Amino acid sequence: MSRLPILLLLCAVALTGRAQSIKPVASYKFINGNPTIASKNFYLLTLLGNLPGAKILLEKDPQFAALTKKRADSLEYAVKNCKDGYQCFSGKMKFTAEQIAFIGNHLRELYSDQNELGKLVKEHLIPSGTYILFKEASPADLLKKAWEQDAAAVNHMIEVYAEGKKPNYPAIDSISFKTRAKSFPILMYDCAEVVKQEHGGTKMFFDLPLHFALQVMEASGRNEAVDYEPMVSTVNKAAYDQVKTIKWDQFKYTLILVPGAGPDTYDVALSAGGMLRCRIAALRYFEGMAPFIVVSGGRVHPYKTKYSEAFEMKKFLMESLKVPEHAIIMDPHARHTTTNMRNAVRLLFRYGMPVDKPSLVSTVRSQSYYITNDAFAERCRKEINHVPYKLGKRLSETDFEFYPVLDALHIDADEPLDP
Repeated sequence: MSRLPILLLLCAVALTGRAQSIKPVASYKFINGNPTIASKNFYLLTLLGNLPGAKILLEKDPQFAALTKKRADSLEYAVKNCKDGYQCFSGKMKFTAEQIAFIGNHLRELYSDQNELGKLVKEHLIPSGTYILFKEASPADLLKKAWEQDAAAVNHMIEVYAEGKKPNYPAIDSISFKTRAKSFPILMYDCAEVVKQEHGGTKMFFDLPLHFALQVMEASGRNEAVDYEPMVSTVNKAAYDQVKTIKWDQFKYTLILVPGAGPDTYDVALSAGGMLRCRIAALRYFEGMAPFIVVSGGRVHPYKTKYSEAFEMKKFLMESLKVPEHAIIMDPHARHTTTNMRNAVRLLFRYGMPVDKPSLVSTVRSQSYYITNDAFAERCRKEINHVPYKLGKRLSETDFEFYPVLDALHIDADEPLDP
């Protein structure tokens, strides 16, 4: 072989080595943010704020220190001078495009395989899978892209819950207040003042925008993303413990997914559609098709309902259909059919179930054919930037196979109620 092909081969290997080769790890232990909803929406920021080595590295950086002071000055200005305009508060807290670009580039400059940022990427960002759609990026670029996503997610949360911007699904996810009400600027002042008192002494450049975003979301009462958490020690404990005892070669399928169906009125806990879907899934369970049923659906319909679809379906399966609790896994966070599929894959992977076996979706005929239509896959690409499944065989009018795709682990930056 001549020298040129050898050099080209070596270059190709070197370039390939820059991309990520470490895969997500099912047993990865998440670092919990304070509040928990922060780690679900902004996992990189949670790591930067909670891993001592990375935190010290950023706090001591002169350029980040200057940004932190400038942000604190902006917050101080807002609480002293913003009067009637609620956007005066939100505008001081959002990241500008220039700031996002500067911070991303500076993080990339600070990154080294041998320092705390390198350790963070290798030991947390990659094995967590939370930014898996960036898997082709180099470690330094993964860090930068994760920052850009988290910054955009902070801005989105502020825009929706401090400025009244329409979310992707306004009928179910909107702010709880009228931004034109005379009291609304006062509420935004109070949110800013609380952030100032609780976090005014921060040394982290992202803390004030992050906590302002969380504060305005809390003010709207939108905490659905952490319902029943930590589920492995609460509503899913029996099933989570049961996973360890399963002999998977005795079952054709890993699980049976039941997508939720929210009721139309506030006084109805479980819709007729939800009951029927549960009955179909229970038939498959008692036929021995799979050891678990995943009931998927959050507090979605109608707007700000108190009823969780997954909780009510679990209750119906246990009380009316006599399915044992250890066979039922709740996903109380999904708000759409797209995330019914995505979240089932997440739970399957996180709970240590096999990812090479097919699973079932058991539901009513209309929804079953809707999910297996090409248009639904396109909806997934549009709304969550990936398709979290591969279709298998159709078994009946109500049942079809799917295989998990681990792209499902990626955080969705513009759906803060179920990221």
